[in-house]
Amino acid sequence: MRWTRRKEARPSEILDAALKVFAEKGYAGARMDDIARRAGVTKGTIYLYFDGKEAVFKSLVRESIGATLTSATAEARDFQGSARDLLRFVLDIMTRLLTTSDRVVLPKIIIAESGNFPELARFYRDEIIDRGLALMSGLIERGIAQGEFRSVPVTHVARLCVAPVLLGAMWRTTFARFDAEPYDYKGLIDTHLDVLLRGLAAEGDPA
Repeated sequence: MRWTRRKEARPSEILDAALKVFAEKGYAGARMDDIARRAGVTKGTIYLYFDGKEAVFKSLVRESIGATLTSATAEARDFQGSARDLLRFVLDIMTRLLTTSDRVVLPKIIIAESGNFPELARFYRDEIIDRGLALMSGLIERGIAQGEFRSVPVTHVARLCVAPVLLGAMWRTTFARFDAEPYDYKGLIDTHLDVLLRGLAAEGDPA
């Protein structure tokens, strides 16, 4: 049956299988044979689409978190509302990724294995972190220019904006299994936004 499936569907199936293998074994422990077995294909089939394990991992990052960032950046560029509403909008996108996507395990893998694979950490820094910080920095600068936000150190605030999302990702992939009841990640981001917007409010603005 698997040989009759549409050819264009196979890369996504390989990536889905690879994610499960990386989540179970980490980057160092994952083998192309493991990915092939989980995907139900030969190892040679994987090499038709990817140069190796590193290429598979990078594709997972690009087609999930990277694609979300690309979409959010494009929508932010055309957003017609206030900077306050734009901040809510962007963090809502990130929250949906955090709470619904199985790709949320990827940052944990990067953090855990960056010491042994610095090239992967550099890749994630360039493809995800720097782009995400640029998005947030532009958003904060927009709010300051429009008089919605007070003058603040933009590079620090950009990191503060996304810190709870990273915390949520680490919690969901590491500690959530020990929770007596499911943690309210949306509540975390809503509370973060309330505190953040009050702190950013221009003088005399009740936020």
